[in-house]
Amino acid sequence: MKTNLKLQVKIAIICLLITVVACKNKVEKLETENTMQQKLQDFGNRYNAAWNSQKPENVASYYALNGTLTVNDGTPILGRDELTKFTKDFMDAFPDLKLNMDSLVTKNGRIEFHWTFVGTNTGPNGTGNAVDFSGFESWILNDNGLIQESIGTYDADEYNRQVSGQTNN
Repeated sequence: MKTNLKLQVKIAIICLLITVVACKNKVEKLETENTMQQKLQDFGNRYNAAWNSQKPENVASYYALNGTLTVNDGTPILGRDELTKFTKDFMDAFPDLKLNMDSLVTKNGRIEFHWTFVGTNTGPNGTGNAVDFSGFESWILNDNGLIQESIGTYDADEYNRQVSGQTNN
């Protein structure tokens, strides 16, 4: 009888130890996931601030040297020099541009940076019309934590309607 009780106590202790180790591993995994999510959130906030800086090279600095941005299935923009020019064109066209980060989510192994772009087209040859449209970029980061590939998507028809001043029928 005593032997049976000792065996039951040993089994209970082993089960308790297994449970403690499993819980510890789950906590460590959650802490790691939370840390990663916080780092991504910080990256998204800084990237968003770069867009609002009116300094196009700030945006390009978040990309790998050979990083790419493809917008609405267009021709990929390759490298920081081209990314700087692309960003400068928007910043020149919309001197008051404000980019708002709406959310940052991980989906299918990619990071989605959802945004809303607000500004008035008062730059060179501008229409003087305001825009307020949303879209997102789907990123793959490289080992250095920079954007290697970004696929941008937004409703170009809605953007063109707003910038041209057409009313929504």
